[in-house]
Amino acid sequence: MKSSEGIIGFAIGDALGVPAEFKSREELTRNPITDMKEGGTYNMPIGTWSDDTSLTLATMHSIIETGTIDTNDMTDKFLKWFRNAEYTATNETFDIGRTTLQALAKYELKLDNASNCGGSSEYDNGNGSLMRMLPIAYYIYYKKIKDTNIIYNLVKETSSTTHSNEISVLGCFIYVIYTLLLLEGKSKTEAYKYIQKADYSMFSDYAISKYNRILNGNIQNLSEDEIETTGYIVSTLETVMWLFLNSNDYNNTILKAVNLGEDTDTISAITGGLLGIYYGADSIKESWKQKLKKYDFIVDLCNKFDNI
Repeated sequence: MKSSEGIIGFAIGDALGVPAEFKSREELTRNPITDMKEGGTYNMPIGTWSDDTSLTLATMHSIIETGTIDTNDMTDKFLKWFRNAEYTATNETFDIGRTTLQALAKYELKLDNASNCGGSSEYDNGNGSLMRMLPIAYYIYYKKIKDTNIIYNLVKETSSTTHSNEISVLGCFIYVIYTLLLLEGKSKTEAYKYIQKADYSMFSDYAISKYNRILNGNIQNLSEDEIETTGYIVSTLETVMWLFLNSNDYNNTILKAVNLGEDTDTISAITGGLLGIYYGADSIKESWKQKLKKYDFIVDLCNKFDNI
């Protein structure tokens, strides 16, 4: 399974979502996004992706150069994105979350190792670490790591560079386990049943209870009105799972993701990554791939990553 399947799906979802970010569901119902376009809050050119893809690419580049999960090197690259606009679509950095910004500042001041710099409070549970977990899933898959404790520690260390509260770590862990099952060829429903039975004993009952609608219900059966598209990691993972489990293809589902409103770039990016894995990059609308900024750069990075 080539990483470009998921990463291209991720980046296109991000670029489709950028112009709609912070718009309400009602506004997008009246005037829906139907194609890749320019504009939005940051007035970006067509095909521009956000910090979601930038930090995902920075994560990949770190793994390529170090051959492992090195959170200090990874965060050094996050700083290159923030300070020098590396890994960006238009050589311009925009849209950085508060928790991520504070963690990078702490690391830049050399107050601690990167994996100890993430926000740990209940208020630090945005989706800023979840959005860059796809390369971690690919790394675990390529390295054939099966030990749950090793997977947990890799996810925890990576998330904790910006988001160290266990609610954030658990959301990332659920996502990575689910993604691994898809990479192994499980159907989306088989994989869902598996994560509901998985071992989460390393987390508190309180953290696990936050994911009750995913782990103990059937997220697929919720109505659209029950789905929230805020930047809260629990809501983001719920929305991504709801969209993916109800999907039949990439193109229609990703537009559905965008038109749910609010945190559209992140939700569409994470959803797009799963859709890309499941339906393949060849299924993605060709004009979107052509409009995506730095498409060849992304594919080249993916090809290098596949040889780690």
